[in-house]
Amino acid sequence: MNPKVDAFIDRADKWQKEFETLRSIMLDCPLEEELKWGQPCYAYNGKNVVLIHGFKDYCAILFHKGSLMADPEGILIQQTENVQAARQIRFTSLKEIVKLKAVIKAYIYEAIEIEKAGLEVKFKKVKEYPVPEEFQQKLDTTPGLKKAFEALTPGRQRGYLLYFAAAKQAKTREQRVEKYLDAILEGKGLDD
Repeated sequence: MNPKVDAFIDRADKWQKEFETLRSIMLDCPLEEELKWGQPCYAYNGKNVVLIHGFKDYCAILFHKGSLMADPEGILIQQTENVQAARQIRFTSLKEIVKLKAVIKAYIYEAIEIEKAGLEVKFKKVKEYPVPEEFQQKLDTTPGLKKAFEALTPGRQRGYLLYFAAAKQAKTREQRVEKYLDAILEGKGLDD
């Protein structure tokens, strides 16, 4: 038991009993407990397997490579269409967690087996994402921008492309592109 996770649960203003129950399930499996990204995270031989997190309407466990799991119960949820690897099981009550305890453990053991086998999620390549027209125009006309963008990590490139494309109106896409030109040229990501 990691004392940082104790502190996380103690200061939780919601889902405290649910977190404690999920934690006990995790600790009953051969996992190492840490606090990562401000959330209880459970790893197998240093590889992140599952984490616990809470939201306004539900708490959840998130399997880092959930897209590789069989999901015989049909309970894994892809958070958004752009999430490629992770999958959640969501809960709105302690009763749900208790009812699904055996299923949760089976899913955890499957996730551990995925790590033992060294399986990796095949991520969509950055070039498979559409480049919004407004950004493409800047790539074509701004000296050094294309080279700077290509020098970013694939995750940073993907972040920009998704952010720019998420705007419904051309004017908003143009504003977003303009706002981040200097950051891209400086080699920074969207949130740096």
